[in-house]
Amino acid sequence: MKAAVLGSPIAHSLSPVLHRAAYQALGLRGWTYEAIECDEDGLPGLLARCGPGWAGLSLTMPLKRAVLPLLDQIEPLAAEVGAANTVIFTGGGRHGHNTDVPGMIAALAEQGVTGPSLPAGAAVLILGAGATACSALAAARGLGIGAVTVATRDPARAGGLLAAAGRLDVKVTLAPFDGPLGPPPDLLISTVPAGAADSYAERISGQTLQPRCLLDVIYHPWPTPLAAAARKAGAAVAGGFALLLHQAAVQVELMTGLPAPLEAMRSAGLAALQSRR
Repeated sequence: MKAAVLGSPIAHSLSPVLHRAAYQALGLRGWTYEAIECDEDGLPGLLARCGPGWAGLSLTMPLKRAVLPLLDQIEPLAAEVGAANTVIFTGGGRHGHNTDVPGMIAALAEQGVTGPSLPAGAAVLILGAGATACSALAAARGLGIGAVTVATRDPARAGGLLAAAGRLDVKVTLAPFDGPLGPPPDLLISTVPAGAADSYAERISGQTLQPRCLLDVIYHPWPTPLAAAARKAGAAVAGGFALLLHQAAVQVELMTGLPAPLEAMRSAGLAALQSRR
């Protein structure tokens, strides 16, 4: 059986390491998983070429929203978020799933951050307003949080996020990215590229921002300045590797029908990251 991760750029992706480690641990001989460069224009044709020998696809930038109209069925969570990072080929159809949301929740749980651990009415600040931020909204809902603040450089481009918030029944307040902040967040989730959150690292170091916990979706290079500052300030810090690991584990289970060998995947992924330093 074949599987792959699609995106542009994709050469840096750690997904092949994680999925191949899973196949090896599960004894799935003959299963392959590749990284394929693919942009939005190339996605319809690539999907059309995925025949009966394909189990599924992982999707990253910029395909999570673009894939939706090309699917035969979309799970409720992916429909609410407005983004699918997984396509499963089954029953002759293309089924879209979102594993980023459970991946975020699991990554935070590894650091002891769960719904019950957060105070009632916990304040959440999300950096960025793209597809990953939409998943962060759903993760916040999964933690029992009904209102969040989203810091964005361009509110005019937040339409997709606001639409997702409406479907998720999460109240969103938009704030200027580098503007003054309201109440200090209990949970800070950064969905922006490496370097884009450095001003927030400076705020934490200067003690003008003191989150109790942080999820930074970057996994390389690690730690980011934001993660380093938060950890030094005593916050619980969940990183992009844990998110990638847990969302990949859900993908493995969807594609193979077998429990994901999480620790084998973790070991392989950490070894691969170590070799990149």
